[in-house]
Amino acid sequence: MKNDNHVILDLDPPAELVSALQALRAPIIIAHVRPDADALGSMFATCRACVAAGGRAQVSLPEGSLSQRLAFMADWAGCAIAEEGDFAVADGFVVVDTAGKNRCNLPAAIKGGDWSASGKVLNIDHHTSNTLYGDVNWVVETGSASELVHRALKAVEWPIDSVTASMLYAGIYSDTIGFSLPSTTAAALSAAAELVTLGADVARIGHRLSRSLTASEYDLLRVIYDNTRRAADGQITYSWATFEEITGAGCTAADIDDQIAVPRSLLGTRLAMLFTEGLRGRTRINFRGGADVAVLELAGQFGGGGHAQAAGAIIDGPVEEVRDRVLAEAEAYLRQFPLATG
Repeated sequence: MKNDNHVILDLDPPAELVSALQALRAPIIIAHVRPDADALGSMFATCRACVAAGGRAQVSLPEGSLSQRLAFMADWAGCAIAEEGDFAVADGFVVVDTAGKNRCNLPAAIKGGDWSASGKVLNIDHHTSNTLYGDVNWVVETGSASELVHRALKAVEWPIDSVTASMLYAGIYSDTIGFSLPSTTAAALSAAAELVTLGADVARIGHRLSRSLTASEYDLLRVIYDNTRRAADGQITYSWATFEEITGAGCTAADIDDQIAVPRSLLGTRLAMLFTEGLRGRTRINFRGGADVAVLELAGQFGGGGHAQAAGAIIDGPVEEVRDRVLAEAEAYLRQFPLATG
């Protein structure tokens, strides 16, 4: 189904998207800045399947994009990485898991310019806050981007080998936090089962995503645990890491993401926040809401976006200053979600 803005709220890929994908011969596949496993999985799978179908696809993956934990996915996928000059000759751009065009992970030399002039932008995403920036938009507000890409690849009949299946499985596994979130729908489980049948390496993915911290990642996790605090009678749990703490642990901004699981894990938490200064003077905030607390509007107050229960924002300023400001707003915001009684 399609409305005037071309948002398609249907798990079946629209004919316009299918025909646009089939026409591609030399596309560049793009995901969001600081890509997580869902972004990488959907990007690498699209690239690999296009190449297997006879195309010359590349991915946009500027230096410094990969976290230590997810670098194995790039090595495993083996996709060609686009350079600055490749964008001018690409015949299209498939952007996955990215809510706005300004969030695309691009080489610094072309960021902000008209990098998509040579072909259509195909926008495949699951963020509620997607700005519909593509020439073709398929935005489904449930499920992971990897689940959507799996459906799209089947619709265009591009090959899905065991490595491509592993990329997609990793995306679904990660985005549902090991099939534990409400986004673990029957459709998501069905897609995962099909990918396992196609050869997805469940053991390797589970090990690398859940049980393979490097020493520096472990040290950063200790910082997050040590800095965790509670507010609003325990309904808000938050933590932070300064630039010095992040770099002192041997990590970078690319390594920040899943640590939000620490404040989120405390019993009674209805709103979790993680404040990290991955780049000096710029603080990233990860927001997570419980089943009865939507955080997208809260993130929007600070220029951010995302999903109803998982959103983010970036604010100029040192982490301590931003933390105190946002915490006060978060406490006021939470009052519109009173605890159920009885």
